[in-house]
Parts: sequence; C-alpha cells; structure tokens
Amino acid sequence: MCSWGSGSVKLLFSRNPNPRLAVAVAKYLSADIEFEFAAPLAPGNAGRFRHLNPNLRLPILLVPEGSVWEADAIACRLAREQGHAFWRSGSGEPEMIQWLSWGKENFVRACDMVHFERGTKQRYGIGPVDDAAVSAGLSLFEESAALLDAALEHRAWLLGDEVSYADFRMATFLPFNDAAHLPLQRHASIERWYRQLEAIRAWSDPFEGLTAPALPPHDPGEG
Repeated sequence: MCSWGSGSVKLLFSRNPNPRLAVAVAKYLSADIEFEFAAPLAPGNAGRFRHLNPNLRLPILLVPEGSVWEADAIACRLAREQGHAFWRSGSGEPEMIQWLSWGKENFVRACDMVHFERGTKQRYGIGPVDDAAVSAGLSLFEESAALLDAALEHRAWLLGDEVSYADFRMATFLPFNDAAHLPLQRHASIERWYRQLEAIRAWSDPFEGLTAPALPPHDPGEG
C-alpha cells in the first residue's frame, strides 16, 4: 500500500542505463507515479534541475517533500512506499546490499566501462573508442562474471527464489549489450539468469506507454 500522503510523485527519466533502471523498478512495483522524460544537461536546462539534483543527472524522483536522486535510493524509496519485498528488509537486507556494493565495483562497473567506450561515446560523439579502456573493462568483466556465474549456478536469483532489486541493479547495462558486445555466452548461469529478467515485461520494455525519445544510434563500426 502506497503511503505518499498529499502531493503527486513524478519520476524524471531518460533512456540511459540508470534512468532506465529506475523506470523498470517503478513499472515492476506498479508504483502509482507520473513519468516525465527530462534532459537536465541540455542547453538552458541546468537552472530548472540543479535544485533537484546538484549533479544534474537522472533519474530524479520528485516527492512531496522534495527530491530523491540516484537509482538505488529511488528503488529503496519506491519499494518501501509500496511495502514490497523487492527491496529486501530485515535479515535479507545485508545480503542484498552486499551484491549492490560488490556489483558497483566489479560486474556492473566492468559493464559500464565497456559500454561507455563502445556505446555512450559513440552515441554522443565524445571521441573514439579507447581500446585500452575496453581491454581493462573486459578483463574485469571476465573476472567478475566468473564469480557471478558461480553464485547463480545453484540459485534462480541472486537472493534465492525471488527476484530482487539486486538482480535489476546487477543487470543495469545488459539491455545495451548490442553496443557493448560483452561475452555473456561464456557464462551459462548468467545467460540463464538474464533470460529470466528479460521475461519480466517491466524489465524488457520499461518505456512501454511512455513518451521517451530514442537514444542516438551508436556506430557499430566503432564497437
């Protein structure tokens, strides 16, 4: 049961990885909120958004008392308002945070490193692919994917039999693998786990029904 109290709640988002994650969480939780496509970094927009997030980054959740920024904090807030175990609480919370913390410095970081070079830089004309950065990212990917694959070998999801925010967060960059070309096929348990995520509509198509301009195309020749 949602307990927002008075005032509307709105999620400011884009199609980039972390905002996509926040939208997927909100859709999965069936949160009763509004969605608005936003571009804080577009010319002339900083003044409107800086007081909502001083980093000028999305996602941003507008709540009656102000704003919440960073995808993890938004997921926590939404799940708690819904009274949903998607964000684990009690004795299950430390293990979830363990995976969030590990992923941020290992698997998710590796995916981000490679996607930034092969995807983000090419979409936005930031510069050529840095082959050394890609190699470093792929090395970290193989190291961390081996650990993640072993952890998933005998469990359906990271925290057992039910999907949690840890699964969504770990997979943040995998919907963009058409650009990153991470070798998921080398890790059978990760592939199986990600197929399960793709079967969740809120994950596979979070922007369904929303006004959300497509990302600029990446140049596949640069990947």
